[in-house]
Amino acid sequence: QVQLVESGGGLVQPGGSLTLSCAASGFTFDSYAFGWFRQAPGKEREGVSCIGSGDGSTSYADSVKGRFTISRDTAKRTVYLQMNSLKLEDTAIYYCAADLVFFCSRSYVGYDYWGQGIQVTVSS
Repeated sequence: QVQLVESGGGLVQPGGSLTLSCAASGFTFDSYAFGWFRQAPGKEREGVSCIGSGDGSTSYADSVKGRFTISRDTAKRTVYLQMNSLKLEDTAIYYCAADLVFFCSRSYVGYDYWGQGIQVTVSS
């Protein structure tokens, strides 16, 4: 069965770092682009970052550019989101999603598979 399982979330202090992992199974990993999305209470779902299936091109929201890094590991069938210099406003549920496209998009429209989400809380 198709699965996207996020891990690595939790509580971290402002300025700290956290790495999220998305383990993918049940579909052809290399054919899919991946995105990381987040949603905080009272806010719209935001496309944080994405990475393409072909040339590995990436895209980042302005709010995280320079702080977050998305990557993928074919051998491990895993997508990562390295988060540095975390801020209070980064607190949200983070979702991993997969899209059968060459180039990725930070819009949630069209993504085929979604993980269950994982909580990231930035707090003192």
